[in-house]
Amino acid sequence: MKIAIIQPELLWEDKHGNFGILKRMMSSLPKGADVVILPEMFTTGFTMNLEYSEQIRGETLDFMKEAAVKHNAGICGSYIIAEGGKYFNRFAFVSPEAEYYYDKRHLFSMGEEDKFFTPGNSRLVFTFRDFRISPYVCYDLRFPVWSRNRNEYDLAIYVSSWPGVRISAWNALLRARAIENQCYVAGSNRVGTDGNGVFHNGMSQIINPRGEVTSLAEAEKQCVISSDISIHELADFRNKFNVLRDADEYEIINS
Repeated sequence: MKIAIIQPELLWEDKHGNFGILKRMMSSLPKGADVVILPEMFTTGFTMNLEYSEQIRGETLDFMKEAAVKHNAGICGSYIIAEGGKYFNRFAFVSPEAEYYYDKRHLFSMGEEDKFFTPGNSRLVFTFRDFRISPYVCYDLRFPVWSRNRNEYDLAIYVSSWPGVRISAWNALLRARAIENQCYVAGSNRVGTDGNGVFHNGMSQIINPRGEVTSLAEAEKQCVISSDISIHELADFRNKFNVLRDADEYEIINS
């Protein structure tokens, strides 16, 4: 499977402008890309302005469906969804064959995200082209219990708007999630300064189960990166060095 990450400089609260940026960047996708990963809140930037929410069957889903068909790939990222009188920072994965959704579990209280959005209460694992995939959104990365792999998934995807001031944590935690869960990890981030004055320097990356970075985006630059991942190499590594077999048992209790 070929993974591609688009690292854009997003326009602040400009959905159609960002659609245009992402369409242009998708024209540079590598041939045969199976999964194309966009950042967190890729239509608006990381805003708490609920005026930019939409129903799940809206413009953004149409944009993703069109891109999925055009590139014969799964397109994923998060955006703001209004549903049942509540608002969610919702990850969507859209392919020509299916759709999957996950609501961000850990809301960034220091940015008051928890005052506007409702947290998700369940993880998602789905299968796409032989890979079991588990998606997460930005701040979820800091909570290893939530993403703990008990041989449930092969690829973890983290879509993010991770600020440059904490980029060292981003680099360390992505590698840690790959190593401890014996899985591939893909982390997408954006670049540029948002409407709140928060600077993002990117550093999107793809990491193998040994914790080795196989593709790294250039800092502060719009770009597309990609890497091939192998389900057979992953199975061989897990068979030879089966850390997951010795993992602790636990239960997550939703509050």
